[in-house]
Amino acid sequence: MSIEEQYDAWVRGLMGSTRAGSKRDAEEAARSVEEMQRALEQFSAPRKDPTEAVQRAAGATAENVRRMSSELTRSLQRDGLLDHVPEPRENPAPAKKGDFVGLADKVRARVLGQDAFVGALVKAFRRPFVMGVPRDSSHVRGLMLLCGTEGTGRHYALNCVAEEMAARGLLSCARIETMDLSLYPGPAQEKLFLQDLYAALQSKAEILAFDHYESCASSYLNMLATLAIDGTLALSSRYVLQRGILVDVGTALAPGAVGELEAGGKYFVFFSHKGPEALAERFGARFVDALSGDICSTQPFTPESLNAIAARELNSLAQKVRAQCGLVLAMDSTVRDLLAAQYGKARGIEAIQEYADNAYRAVVEYVLDHEEPLAAGTPVRLSVADGRLMAAVGDGEPFDLFGLLPQQYRGDVAAVEAELDAIVGLDEVKTFVRDIARNVQAQQRRKAQGMTAATVNMHMIFAGNPGTGKTTIARILAKYLKAIGALRGGQLVEVTRADLVGRYVGHTAPLTNQVIQSALGGVLFIDEAYSLYRGQDDSFGLEAIDTLVKGIEDHRDDLVVILAGYTREMQQFLSANSGLESRFPNQIEFPDYSGEQLWRIAQSIAAGKGYVMDPSCEMPLKTYFDRKQAEDAAQNGNGRMARNVLERAILNQSKRLVADPSASLELLLPGDFDLDD
Repeated sequence: MSIEEQYDAWVRGLMGSTRAGSKRDAEEAARSVEEMQRALEQFSAPRKDPTEAVQRAAGATAENVRRMSSELTRSLQRDGLLDHVPEPRENPAPAKKGDFVGLADKVRARVLGQDAFVGALVKAFRRPFVMGVPRDSSHVRGLMLLCGTEGTGRHYALNCVAEEMAARGLLSCARIETMDLSLYPGPAQEKLFLQDLYAALQSKAEILAFDHYESCASSYLNMLATLAIDGTLALSSRYVLQRGILVDVGTALAPGAVGELEAGGKYFVFFSHKGPEALAERFGARFVDALSGDICSTQPFTPESLNAIAARELNSLAQKVRAQCGLVLAMDSTVRDLLAAQYGKARGIEAIQEYADNAYRAVVEYVLDHEEPLAAGTPVRLSVADGRLMAAVGDGEPFDLFGLLPQQYRGDVAAVEAELDAIVGLDEVKTFVRDIARNVQAQQRRKAQGMTAATVNMHMIFAGNPGTGKTTIARILAKYLKAIGALRGGQLVEVTRADLVGRYVGHTAPLTNQVIQSALGGVLFIDEAYSLYRGQDDSFGLEAIDTLVKGIEDHRDDLVVILAGYTREMQQFLSANSGLESRFPNQIEFPDYSGEQLWRIAQSIAAGKGYVMDPSCEMPLKTYFDRKQAEDAAQNGNGRMARNVLERAILNQSKRLVADPSASLELLLPGDFDLDD
């Protein structure tokens, strides 16, 4: 039998076994094809002795082998029996151990007050270099946990280490790819999670950072643990790439299907406010063991370390002012202490840096306000008085430096105040709104003067019968908070249960999160909020409430949520989630309107529509409103009742005008009002 006949028979047998065999059999078959190809290529190599005919036959046979091998491999990949195997890459020479010499000290010069943390962090990054783990390893190159309280410099330190390593060639770039795991709280986000994870793994960044794992669904944490420990994560469904995005195609056969994810030799860095014990509860003990002891913990800043950080910022400020403005700053320790006092747990060192930046902007404003340039080297002495940063230029008197900063536009506060005053009744409610505004403004003044500013919880519950002005007050409040600078957006997003609760399993959480995102920077107003809770069997409603509570906590500084509904029903609603009531300390009761107030409301509505009520309408309408309110204020609708009565009067007036064309088009008479019901 000739070589071609032997090969054809062998391939026919191979194809048959492949159709009946497993994926592993297919891979072995493909390797056998490659081995046969190499053997025939050797056979087809030119020799000195063989005849030219034999050479041509061998060459043709080798070409057939290459063609059939390629076709077979493509067929196996299309059928999902053979994953694409990337071309082997040459391993770069491992970095020398000496490349890390002095790196920790350089980072410590930038990250003050966390010497031990920086040392542990650099050690964790150095570990794979000493162990000889190549950059292109399919496994995780390094796994570490950075824990500590908020504002202690964990993220900043990681950025500094990445920049120093990139400058030394230990990393290809200083970029850090970060995934916020709180974006994947439930099963509905699986596709999004895999898409984002795939994109992060394919990025050029060699460091992947994972934040807020505490708020992530356990199933996704298990995936990350598998990827971190084994280096690969098998996907339960078929995925293909469409414009660089991983798309689920279910069980369909698709060319180039992605069957697993690879760690790709990247560093995996997890952030947490808690220690390894909490990590083990979510990821398991095996994951903690895989950390190899690379658990880096920051320590709370001491007064000495905060003073050192403040001194560094002031030194940087002085250098920038001299270089850009030609002025020489001088100051004493009280300025340093004022700057150090800006440190806050929520924003950490950023608060100190922002205060120093504002001081620089204020000095620039002083220079711009003087048409004649100041003499180079003019001294500017900074001091502190009553918690404010003062400046004295040359021999001049001290002045409030931050007073030079241009005030941000906040809108027309007077117009909003006038609109609030125009509301009939609700005196206690209006007082509450103004008290919130005064509190916000007071905290803003404290912050501007370098004093500690308290966080103002502005989430509210508006309880009361229908038509008592809850929605109207919410709209005015949104504009008011925008006008005084308490909200960056000021928009009011009005929703009900239908906008928050999905129609199928897994739909509610994304729907609720979408609404929350649309309201960030403004006010989210949920009317008839009690309808979200229809008992313990209402899983969709409970999911919406849980998602809402989490959204309130995650965006507490950028969102005001107002829940509105009947008083009794709202009390039942607050029991749906243990953390719900504590997040709404401001509970405001909207009282029913009196007959006098409803008469004034009717007058206001009539004026807005271009009508005037005859004075003789006053007593009949007041008597009617008092009677209706006494019967059932909730059922009759309060302000809505006044609007309905007026609209019926306008309709009756039009009938009267047909009979008497000379009558006033604006005047409403007692006979126009239908008050017999």
